[in-house]
Amino acid sequence: MEMLELPQQQHHHHRKKVNLTNPRSSFASFRSDLKETFLPDDPFRQLKHQSGCAAACSLAKYLVPMLEWAPRYTLAKFRSDLLAGITIATLAIPQGISYARLANLPPVVGLYVSFVPPLIYGIFGSSMNLAVGNVATVSLLLASMIGSQVSATESPDLYMNLFFTAAFFTGVFEVALGIFRLGILVDFLSRSTITGFMGGTAIIVIMQQLKGVLGLKHFTTKTDVVSVLHFVFSHTSEWRWESVLVGVCFIGLLFLSKYVKAKVPRLFWVPAIAPLLVVVLGGVFAYLVHGEEHGIHIVGPLKKGLNPISITHLKFHSKYFSVLLKAGLVTGFLALSEGIAVGRSLAMLKNEQIDGNKEMIAFGMMNIVGSWFSCYLTTGPFSKSAVNFDAGCKTAMSNVIMSICMMLVLLFLAPLFKYTPLVSLSAIITVAMIGLIEYEKAHHLFKVDKFDFVICMAAFFGVIFFSMIIGLMVSVGLSVIRALLYVARPNTCKLGNIAGTDMYRDIEQYPDCVGIPNMLILKMSSPLYYANASYSRERILRWIETEESIANKNGEELHYLILDMGGVTTIDNTGIGMLQEVYRNLERRQIRVVLANPRLQVAEKLVLAKYIELIGEEWVFLSVNEAVSACHFSLQESRTIDP
Repeated sequence: MEMLELPQQQHHHHRKKVNLTNPRSSFASFRSDLKETFLPDDPFRQLKHQSGCAAACSLAKYLVPMLEWAPRYTLAKFRSDLLAGITIATLAIPQGISYARLANLPPVVGLYVSFVPPLIYGIFGSSMNLAVGNVATVSLLLASMIGSQVSATESPDLYMNLFFTAAFFTGVFEVALGIFRLGILVDFLSRSTITGFMGGTAIIVIMQQLKGVLGLKHFTTKTDVVSVLHFVFSHTSEWRWESVLVGVCFIGLLFLSKYVKAKVPRLFWVPAIAPLLVVVLGGVFAYLVHGEEHGIHIVGPLKKGLNPISITHLKFHSKYFSVLLKAGLVTGFLALSEGIAVGRSLAMLKNEQIDGNKEMIAFGMMNIVGSWFSCYLTTGPFSKSAVNFDAGCKTAMSNVIMSICMMLVLLFLAPLFKYTPLVSLSAIITVAMIGLIEYEKAHHLFKVDKFDFVICMAAFFGVIFFSMIIGLMVSVGLSVIRALLYVARPNTCKLGNIAGTDMYRDIEQYPDCVGIPNMLILKMSSPLYYANASYSRERILRWIETEESIANKNGEELHYLILDMGGVTTIDNTGIGMLQEVYRNLERRQIRVVLANPRLQVAEKLVLAKYIELIGEEWVFLSVNEAVSACHFSLQESRTIDP
């Protein structure tokens, strides 16, 4: 029996044909692909129909978001931003000092971070809810990476300047990502990876706080849990019960403040000022009882005055270049992932949108400028941003107000924090880090997607038992492997007809679907290219063999293979070659290949490769239903001609 042809009468049936006659030029196709890759949101679409002056104004508003909201700024918004700005400033003081200590930097550097960078973010930031500052995870990661090259105790000035230089590299990296629209790179840090990494980092940060809580004078430079616990329990003679008692009291007070907010939501400001209250109470207590004589160590003198200029102290020597570049890139990825994720999450609660690429530029600018004024890496921490949101912020002006408050602290109040006990800072960090261990999200991952859970746990255990870099790399590696598996092993499913409709769905998902006699309908659900072409060919032929076996048992024959190409977004030369091989294989079996709903990019390449000419243009249809009807018609006509 020869392969069935579509009778001439079929040409008289009025049906919409797939557009196969007007392929785009190579330049037009390349431009479209480039635009979809780097400008999927088409940010300059509003400029198309504007005059030169209006277009320039719109462009300026796009590049500097402050110009967008400032003209519409009202006194009511200022009152809300004023309250939010003062509230996050009270949180920024203890957090800044704590995280600077975590990075082995002078405590006052943690205050510098909340002065200059928020001013820059207020100008360039597109999020109305984000509050910027330093974060524990990045502080510890930088301390680990830079500390491997330079000792913070032996060369404190060089160590500190390397932090500023790493912030400069991070800023340049972030600005480059934003300008070239390369936010896609940040997407390789999946939510599962971030959840596991943050949880693991929270554990090792908490372990580092045992130094302050136990009143230890010295501590291990290693970060893994085994090494830290071994050091702690091998130095039990240095434990100070006084420090432990104070630490437990402060941790209890901080948890109490969170409980109050949970019970009475309108008291959102209680946990916001609780860290500052702990610092003040701790300072007063340490001063009155001479805490250092009882094992309660204090921060020590803090310099009064604004950020000193550090642009001339940035280090670009070849000796440190590689580690600084590595530190800048790794921490830049983490900072962007956390900051943009936090900004988007809070924006969703207000039904707002933020531009990820604008945020990259804003983060980059504040880190570049910050590195010139004695600031290390800054991003949008969740804790501070959540407080900013709960306090009712309306615009990025809340960051500017926080900056002004911090300026006043630096000018007049900084020396007052001299007696702040290290144990109070340890308590603040411990409670903050416990909030980063997302048990419920991990459990959710376990229920919904086991592989995502494995990725999360790889990051978590990699961080706590080895190092932050190892945990992150292993988790990202597993994520990439998973993505490659999805691409290299695409899902192909058999479609059946839902009775009484013209819809065709996966027969596994909808068991009531009815298979079409003499036809096999397969849905291709991914791009066809070199990575999956061989697998796709083998999978199609396996479907054919299975379907032929079923048809033979029922005394029927398989005449048509209908490929639903709607899910094939693109195809390369290897993919086209695979389709040609399938066609030749089925031609020998007298089975006709039929295409349904090929997308524009795919149809263009199939025409240029003469594949459409090979199978016949009349066998390309807009929908599966049309393809099935045409095959039925052809089959009936052939049986009428040759009974």
